[in-house]
Amino acid sequence: MSNPLEITFTLDEIQDVARKILSQPLKKVITFHAEMGAGKTTFIKALSQQLGVENMTSSPTFSLVNEYETADGEIVYHFDLYRLNSEEEAYDMGIDEYFYSGNWCFIEWPEKTPNLIPLDHASIHIKQLPNGSRVLTLK
Repeated sequence: MSNPLEITFTLDEIQDVARKILSQPLKKVITFHAEMGAGKTTFIKALSQQLGVENMTSSPTFSLVNEYETADGEIVYHFDLYRLNSEEEAYDMGIDEYFYSGNWCFIEWPEKTPNLIPLDHASIHIKQLPNGSRVLTLK
């Protein structure tokens, strides 16, 4: 995708925005960048639901990754690296194998593992506006 896609939305519109994002030619590894509380997890849940994940309550494989399965049997990995202590810790848990698995990888706090994120990835930036709306930029 050469030009970034920018969408302003409210939380009521989140499922529509997730559908629109998934209609783009996307890389399966997507990093999420936003301030704490801006809605990264909420948006990842919406993306997962649009991909056909019905049960979001699966227990974490590790404390840093949740694994979901879509109705079609596709695997979605949701990483929350906020509590990661070091890039080495991520490497030791085999995080790179997830990233190169060919499955969907939604990564919160990717700045914790800058050297492990595949070069070929998409990134979503979410910014909260004063009125409560969000601006999402897909690069």
